Amino acid sequence: MTTALLLLCLALGAYLVAVLEDWTASGRFRLAAPAFSALALLGRESIVARKPDRLFFEVAPVLLLISAVLAAAIIPLTPDLIITDLATGALFINAALVYVLVALLMAGWGPDGAYAMIGGWRFLGQLIAYAMLIVMPITAVVMRAESLLTTQIVVSQAGLWNIVYQPLGFVLFFIAAMALAFLPPFDLPTAKGELAGGVEAEYTGTRLAIFRLGRLALIITLAAATVVFYLGGWQGPWLPPWAWSAIKILAVTAAMLLAGRMMPRIREAHLLAWCWKLGIPLALLNIFLVGVLVLVFP
Repeated sequence: MTTALLLLCLALGAYLVAVLEDWTASGRFRLAAPAFSALALLGRESIVARKPDRLFFEVAPVLLLISAVLAAAIIPLTPDLIITDLATGALFINAALVYVLVALLMAGWGPDGAYAMIGGWRFLGQLIAYAMLIVMPITAVVMRAESLLTTQIVVSQAGLWNIVYQPLGFVLFFIAAMALAFLPPFDLPTAKGELAGGVEAEYTGTRLAIFRLGRLALIITLAAATVVFYLGGWQGPWLPPWAWSAIKILAVTAAMLLAGRMMPRIREAHLLAWCWKLGIPLALLNIFLVGVLVLVFP
């Protein structure tokens, strides 16, 4: 029952992300737009490239969706609404989302198309940039909670949310989450203005619908992880826990979609340079500061 309810919440969240994404792109708030887009995709013929690696071509969209669902499985919406509260939950999120890279590389290689392949390799460069900025802020969060359980991480923020306790870690994790979800200005794998869709370029019909659903699920999963790690999870006054989780997740999602719209797309070389020369030292500084705070104010 819990699994079915959480999958329903994830599907509803993905739909709302599509509504918000359409609103930020077009300036029009249309609740029915994602439904019409999905029906249009499902009604189109699914064209297969001339010389594809058929296994990679078929599996990539499904794998992207599965990786987002696996990561969502250990994110609590309320104290009791969680599929599985793993003892290593905080690290499991990162482990599950590694398969996003695998899915995008398969989507780039499988169709045997130039634009798709460039998009896949671009995301590999993106991973090298953001990977440490996902793990290191999580390390600082776990240090304060003294546990890898995601429910315990939420409980540890009862007196003070981590966005206040470790704001630097929040900023770094938020940027890394945007890069993982390949949202603007980190949309190098798709880059519609220059790669004609990149890793999505050779997909049509049902396959493209699954690919886009996986990306929407990925965005909502990363927003939920941000809420659990830094915004106190389900905690809040007056409203029930599930309502606070929903409000916070939608707020973070909207911030992720809006943050990069006014910025030019960043080159992968610049992203690598900034993350390794600036991001990682800042992440180490964040771990040091949190360690000092934990020792001084246990």
